[in-house]
Amino acid sequence: MNMLDLGDVRLHWRADGPEDGRPVVFANSLGTDLRLWDKVLARLPAGLRVIRFDKRGHGLSTAPAAPYSMGALVHDAERLIEALGLSRVTLVGLSIGGMIAQGLAAKRPDLVRAVVLSNTGAKIGTREMWAERVDAVRKGGIEALADAVMQRWFSKRFRAEETAELEGWRNMLTRTPAEGYMGCSAAIAGLIRGAGHLPCVERPDEFARLLTDFLAETADG
Repeated sequence: MNMLDLGDVRLHWRADGPEDGRPVVFANSLGTDLRLWDKVLARLPAGLRVIRFDKRGHGLSTAPAAPYSMGALVHDAERLIEALGLSRVTLVGLSIGGMIAQGLAAKRPDLVRAVVLSNTGAKIGTREMWAERVDAVRKGGIEALADAVMQRWFSKRFRAEETAELEGWRNMLTRTPAEGYMGCSAAIAGLIRGAGHLPCVERPDEFARLLTDFLAETADG
């Protein structure tokens, strides 16, 4: 297991593929860990250097006290990429992971070659919505949100037909540290001025195909 000690947080990360391969860094959504991308990775072309990590407060990374800022989440990704000696990476981000990717691309264009954004935006939801979600977790834990989150993450068909896998994703969500979930929710809310959500799980073939096409279009030469 790989852990990077950044002082204020320890990040869990994993590398797959040849060390001299094109670097592709994946950033996860709220309430998930680096396993989010398992189905997609199995469908990508060989030769890529794939880096996945658990953002602070998620997976096997440590969970500092909430709240977090988006700047801190972006800085974590920046420090990870630098610590691994990478540059000109392709960043693939989903939901809050897409926000992190946008922030890092704007902050450090020298590190980022290309960005793939999925189910994200410059702003997601409303400040009030995130405040209510943080309050619900503080009072009842993540379990209080789990069923509603599954409805947002997955289509009705997936929930009906993939019950065993659905339970696995629900378990991943509920095992997320409350501080991590609340901290990242606060980071999203801090950016706000005023479908199925996980296509890499439900439609990994299509997701991998689109990503592969994009990688080919942005290849050197």
